[in-house]
Formats: sequence, structure tokens, C-alpha cells
Amino acid sequence: MPLSIDREQLDTIARVIATRRSVRRYAQQPVPPEIVDELLRCAVNAPSAHNRQPWRFVVLREFRSKARLAEAMGSRLRADRLKDGDPEKAVEADVTRSYERITLAPVVIVVASTADEMDRYLDAARRQAEYLMAIQSTAMAVQNLLLAAHSAGLAGCWMCAPLFCASVVRTVLELPADWQPQAIVTLGIPASKGKPHVRRPLMDVVRYLEEE
Repeated sequence: MPLSIDREQLDTIARVIATRRSVRRYAQQPVPPEIVDELLRCAVNAPSAHNRQPWRFVVLREFRSKARLAEAMGSRLRADRLKDGDPEKAVEADVTRSYERITLAPVVIVVASTADEMDRYLDAARRQAEYLMAIQSTAMAVQNLLLAAHSAGLAGCWMCAPLFCASVVRTVLELPADWQPQAIVTLGIPASKGKPHVRRPLMDVVRYLEEE
């Protein structure tokens, strides 16, 4: 039986993927809670290793909670960069920029992963593989969230900063011990279109292995 391909649906999703941008500035309008919930439902429909669904999310809407997180992360950022010998003026500008990106976003979603329900092995190599599988699964969930937000007319930005201060994020948010902070996703109604991006041609990143 010949394969039936829905070109219209493929073109629609391809357009959503191709037009998504990382946007860091948002209109100061709230995002309805039910929309955030729907985006999270899209996120958790991602595939996951062993179907263990290792993703975890913390949603911050109130300024006070966002500011507390941003201040703690900023303190760690400042200390790390000054230790590296970076100019104080540049460091403070970086800290201020990070604070504004977090506190001015209408919705902040802290993304974490847990390896508690992943398979366990005696050898380190397979334990590391399971750990990475949990992170890969969580990343796929975030991609679902970002694409769903874009399709709804919202914008988002993935921030990897929690990787550099995981213990700070866990302490401020009082996360369970097994929740490993991975990223922050900021969400809102876009106040800019985001920067255009360039992608390498397929011939640079794909290798086809054809049979003789």
C-alpha cells in the first residue's frame, strides 16, 4: 500500500519550526495560566527514554519569586566571573542583563531532570548513559514547549544558566534532591521578532550511507 503523506500538515509544522526564534524581550502582559498548562501538556508529550518521563518543571509568575531566583543566580555569576579576572564593569552589566531577562519575563519555567527512575547499572559507563538519556528526554520536552508557544503566538528563550549554579537554583526553589536544574525558559508575548538565524546546509551536517 503506498505511503500517504499529508503535505499540508507537514508544511504547517515545518513553518512553525522554521519561524521560531529565541526572544528575550516581552510585552508586560500576563500569559493566562491555562495557556501555560497547555504548553506544559505539549512538553510532557515528548518521547522519553524507557518512557520514564524524567522532566520536571517549576513555574514562576510572581515578581518576588523571579527576583529571588535572579538575585541568587546573579550573585553566583558575579563571583565566578570576578574569580576569572573579568573586568568589574563587564561583570555587572552581565549580572544586570541576566536579572532583567528573568524578572521581566511574564512567565519563568525552571526545567529540571531526574534520574531517579532511570535504569541502574553497576558500571560507570552505563550509569552515565542513563543520566544522559534523562537529560536528552528533558531537552525534547522543552523543544515541544517552545514550538507550542510559538504556534500560539507567544515567544520563549532557553537559558542554560542553571547548569552553572545548580545548587543555588535548587536551594532557592527548595527543589527535591533528585531534581537536577537544567535550564530556564522565559515566556511571554514577544516585544521583538528575535534575531534571524542561519542554518548550515544539510550537506554539511548529514551523511547518507547508501547500500551498494
